[in-house]
Amino acid sequence: MSQRTITRRVRGIDTNDGAGVKLKRIIGQPNLDMLDPFLLLDEFRSDQAGDYLAGFPEHPHRGFETVTYMLAGHMRHGDNHGNQGDLGPGSVQWMTAGRGILHSEMPQQENGLMWGFQLWVNLPAADKMTAPRYQDIAPERIPQVEPSPGVRARVIAGRLGEAIGPVQGVATEPLYLDITLAAGARFELDLPAEHHAFAYVFEGEAAEVGGEPLPRGELAVLSGGDRLTLGAGASAARLLVVAGRPLNETVARYGPFVMNTPAQIHEAIADFRAGRF
Repeated sequence: MSQRTITRRVRGIDTNDGAGVKLKRIIGQPNLDMLDPFLLLDEFRSDQAGDYLAGFPEHPHRGFETVTYMLAGHMRHGDNHGNQGDLGPGSVQWMTAGRGILHSEMPQQENGLMWGFQLWVNLPAADKMTAPRYQDIAPERIPQVEPSPGVRARVIAGRLGEAIGPVQGVATEPLYLDITLAAGARFELDLPAEHHAFAYVFEGEAAEVGGEPLPRGELAVLSGGDRLTLGAGASAARLLVVAGRPLNETVARYGPFVMNTPAQIHEAIADFRAGRF
């Protein structure tokens, strides 16, 4: 067995997206362009309605998957194929954009806290033009387990002990965990040895990741290995641990299109302009 350690640390940068939603961009910025197969990680968190009220009006996607995990607030999604759904506290949407959709995500509240994450996960070349699909996961469908004293984990995707996350059929074989550590708690987590992985602390002052302190708001890129040690000091902490099988393929990106070659990007733009999504 080999222990994972922190190989790189990244802090999010302030930016905005959609129609002006303020957020922290953690992956997909100059300090960490991507971590194969992860293309982007945003944290949106504000109780100021002006920071989120304009939402994400209709926009295209092709060639990858978007994962929205809500901690607080209420968003409604819809697309040009007639699919609709609600995302409330604790819910997840794993959307496979595939060959293309026009999609919107709009707040269903005028005040209060809006908080959550959006992760972009690349699709392998063989799957980029697959039919779009949604996995809308209500909070009660996400297993919550206590793998060690003082440790609670929500298993969104992948496996933790006997708990299997509800997200299924994803090519990159992801593990997506939301882990809460009580003060003084420690936990050793099994990870697929060849998966790329990161940890991101979003509550508490800091957590111990791979034997080192990781402050809130900082993402740790992890080394290879099949074990990860987590812990909390004098105060509780909460963090995401996410891992996925790297694709090791060329990546061509242009805004909401992620393909393998520039020619495929030009094709995506042409298809979008011609109304073929």
